[in-house]
Amino acid sequence: MIDTHESDAPEHLLKLRNTRPEDYPDIRAIMDRVYADLGGAWSREQFMAQLAQFPEGQICIEDKGRVVAAAISVIVDYKKFGDRHTYEKITGDGYLTTHDPHGDTLYGVDIFVDPDYRGMRLGRRLYDARKELCRNLNLRAIVAGGRIPGYRKYRDEMTPGEYVAKVKAREIFDPILTFQLSNDFHVRKLIPGYMPEDRASGAYATLLEWINIDYEEEEHLIGGPRSRVRIGAVQWQMRPMKTQDALFEQIEYFVDAVSGYQTDFILFPEFFNGPLLARFNQDNPAEAIRHLAEFTDPIREEMQRLALAYNVNIVAGSMPEYDGETLRNVSYLCRRDGTWERQYKLHVTPDERDLWGLQGGDQLAVFNTDVARVGILICYDVEFPELSRVMADQQLQILFVPYWTDTKRAYLRVRRCAQARAIENECYVVLSGSVGNLPRVENMDLQYSRAAVFTPADFSFPHDAIADEATPNTEMTLIADLDLDALKELHEHGSVRNLRDRRGDLYRVDWTEKRD
Repeated sequence: MIDTHESDAPEHLLKLRNTRPEDYPDIRAIMDRVYADLGGAWSREQFMAQLAQFPEGQICIEDKGRVVAAAISVIVDYKKFGDRHTYEKITGDGYLTTHDPHGDTLYGVDIFVDPDYRGMRLGRRLYDARKELCRNLNLRAIVAGGRIPGYRKYRDEMTPGEYVAKVKAREIFDPILTFQLSNDFHVRKLIPGYMPEDRASGAYATLLEWINIDYEEEEHLIGGPRSRVRIGAVQWQMRPMKTQDALFEQIEYFVDAVSGYQTDFILFPEFFNGPLLARFNQDNPAEAIRHLAEFTDPIREEMQRLALAYNVNIVAGSMPEYDGETLRNVSYLCRRDGTWERQYKLHVTPDERDLWGLQGGDQLAVFNTDVARVGILICYDVEFPELSRVMADQQLQILFVPYWTDTKRAYLRVRRCAQARAIENECYVVLSGSVGNLPRVENMDLQYSRAAVFTPADFSFPHDAIADEATPNTEMTLIADLDLDALKELHEHGSVRNLRDRRGDLYRVDWTEKRD
């Protein structure tokens, strides 16, 4: 027989569970201590209404049978309340009559811990339980109005906004806000008049949000959102071609081959139709490139036919477009649903301007497709970080960069800038160019390429931030799978968060509309 001494019993025996009706006396005792300056505990009627409205959202921690901490939550359709709500309104005056089982947001009504148990991180356990609940219910986010009781000491020195900024900078400790920030919540704004009786906070509250990166808006049996996208990049061999049909035959060969791997996108290089230039007078390159532009519409129409026939989105490299007055370099996105878009090259190189008379476009777009938000920057454009930053602000996920370079030095400019764009904008970048040579074609006689797929640099991605890359100067294709959910994880929980941490209070990138 083993003799168990009382001293061998554990000091604590904690258990996380849903709150029950018989817990009210314990909860009332805690709230009366914690909220003595705010009227104390909920009434029994309010407490029972909370359990009746949303029992799964009422969570507590007991220690040897006694409740020592609790969290109260409600599901709401957040757009019905907006960011200027009050505590009383969004909680239904504590009765949770605002609960909507079809809502999109878990609203944090309250979290409190017995003062005798502070320092045991029970609040963190309750926050983690809320996050788990939010994920399991497939809700968009957790939102809460956070008190800032420490502000009472600084109200004569600074505004609430200045106080929150100093708490975020860890220069001031606030017993509530500091804890919430350490639990991955971010402050969206300040709400005035949130809780008029909260004099310590000056009646202000921080509007806090935690984003559920696993949230899916709607379950689709077919055609729904996908987490993985497969892309193919064609490293194109420049070879003499006498006819348009010969070019079409080579294009279809690659579309057929790459789409056979069930790819979602195929990328062709900049000026991949360059072989047709050999048909024209090389003594006048400006005239020759304008003649090449005569093939652009037929090539786009063929690309659109192939996108439909092979069920793949095609980024049709780039081609010259001439309207009788202006020569531009244009890329087409040919979607597999039959629609298409265009993106002009915005920055032209000195050589393109001086030898051909190319001019830059003036519009930049991010395009919706059936699987991702994508953008196109043609060659030189990727060397201007402002462009991809504007696109990142429009939820860019994949950036396609068709390029043409003649030397390794020129290629490395494009490559290294493309890698930077992937890291700083937390997106994937796919680039491809042409290889080989074109005898008797002025300004396109040499080619250098090493197609690649770049990723952000963090733990969810390859250690060198390269998903795949081609053999230099060899005609071939790349096939790579891109995880869009990994981007969501990076945006919210990355080792560094380039998009979120930008100092918008100091600088920004604005698109200036073209004026007559």
